[in-house]
Amino acid sequence: MIVSRASRAADTPSPKVVVVVPTYNERENLPLLVGLLTSLALPNLHVLVVDDGSPDGTGALADRIAAESAGTVTVLHRTYKDGLGRAYVAGMTRALADGADVVVQMDADLSHPAETLPLMVRTLLAGGDGPAVVIGSRYVAGGALATAWSWHRKALSAWANFYVNAVLRLGVKDATAGFKAWRGTALEAIDLSSVRSNGYSFQVEMNHRVIRRGLRIVEVPITFEERVNGESKLSLRVQVESAITPWRLRFGRKSAGS
Repeated sequence: MIVSRASRAADTPSPKVVVVVPTYNERENLPLLVGLLTSLALPNLHVLVVDDGSPDGTGALADRIAAESAGTVTVLHRTYKDGLGRAYVAGMTRALADGADVVVQMDADLSHPAETLPLMVRTLLAGGDGPAVVIGSRYVAGGALATAWSWHRKALSAWANFYVNAVLRLGVKDATAGFKAWRGTALEAIDLSSVRSNGYSFQVEMNHRVIRRGLRIVEVPITFEERVNGESKLSLRVQVESAITPWRLRFGRKSAGS
């Protein structure tokens, strides 16, 4: 007999939470992030590292961390780097297949505050009619951007969110945010496998699918920090795709999950 994800979550005292962490050249940051996550008072927490063949050895380091974790950390190796969105889809798909009730998106660069994760999960699972996704938001009351960011970078981030909401009317203050906690059932409902966007536009498309399905998004405040080690992966190609995607979503043919 097949037991549904919703039934399993109801029968399990501690829902399985899987944090999906895409990596590419994050050798210095990954051990720090895993340490922060595993030290949280969050039962049944697991970390899934999705490494895109990092030339700096992040994948091999992740394997060593996993071997010492007693099953808390696992690694999904991909042979090439084809974008953040593709890495997240691969990791989320694996997490769902492994029985995750909650799937978390989190960057490896320490910009997302791990200490906010328990609040996000509690908010997600509160009540019978909880949200489909909880966003760690920079733009709700109490949220903040990294103080190290220059004024023009802050302006670009604010403009990107204004632009996305002007085109798609999502009603989400931080539509490009990458720190999210999802119900597994919500990821199944929006047809994760058909998502094709990458970079920031991946975040926008995922939010768009939630709203189009009549599901609910909740935002909780975070302070977004600047990465300390490594380099940003934000390329010109990602920026161009991010500008085009809202219009594609608004006027393009509807996909199965939208």
